[in-house]
Amino acid sequence: MHNNRPMPKFSVITVTYNAAGVLEDTIQSVISQTYHHVEYIIVDGASTDGTMAIVDRYRSRIHTVVSEPDKGLYDAMNKGMALATGDYLCFLNAGDCFHEDDTLQQMVHTLHGTELPDVMYGNTAIVDAEGHFLRMRRLSPPDQLNWKSFRQGMLVCHQAFFAKRSLAVPYNLTYRYSSDFDWCIRVMKKAQSFHYTRLTVIDYLEEGLTTRHHRASLKERFRIMSRHYGLVSTLCYHAWFVLRAMVR
Repeated sequence: MHNNRPMPKFSVITVTYNAAGVLEDTIQSVISQTYHHVEYIIVDGASTDGTMAIVDRYRSRIHTVVSEPDKGLYDAMNKGMALATGDYLCFLNAGDCFHEDDTLQQMVHTLHGTELPDVMYGNTAIVDAEGHFLRMRRLSPPDQLNWKSFRQGMLVCHQAFFAKRSLAVPYNLTYRYSSDFDWCIRVMKKAQSFHYTRLTVIDYLEEGLTTRHHRASLKERFRIMSRHYGLVSTLCYHAWFVLRAMVR
């Protein structure tokens, strides 16, 4: 490895609530990373199933564990962020995994120069409950990312979006399902440099909170887009989304 290559520290944050069925794969995918500048933080919302028994089994490999009631997913993410000390934040939900054991190592290998980019991002594979590949995520990341990119939708999956901790803002708790979309835009508005790794970074478990609350999530996204991009622009893009769906 080059001596002047940056060696960023990653803070990987997993938020859980009654996730005993899917959490173990996620934990194993983090603790088996070949890159070692990683701190792992688990924020649990006082689960009543076997979630904490699984966490306890791996506790020696997890830097910080919190288990207490919270005000939902994004409140727990804010807690995790407040505990993080790394250069980059990565929010890996229970059920989601890094694509390979050396994913973080590969990401670092794509970095050039001595300056760390403000945002690193990559591709996302959709997998089933057994971890079998189903397809790549429908929206794919652009070569050149900026805050206006998300006018076209969330082109980078939240889990594959690594933001510098110094740029991070708290999640807006008024959004229940799509605060991650708003968060990424707000981070990108502050970011000066973006780095596309061109790697498949995340295996995303098909069934997520947003999938289950699809309509409510879409309404929130419309509000978020109107706030950042203006109502007229957002209406125009949504007309295009509908046309695109009909053509498909």
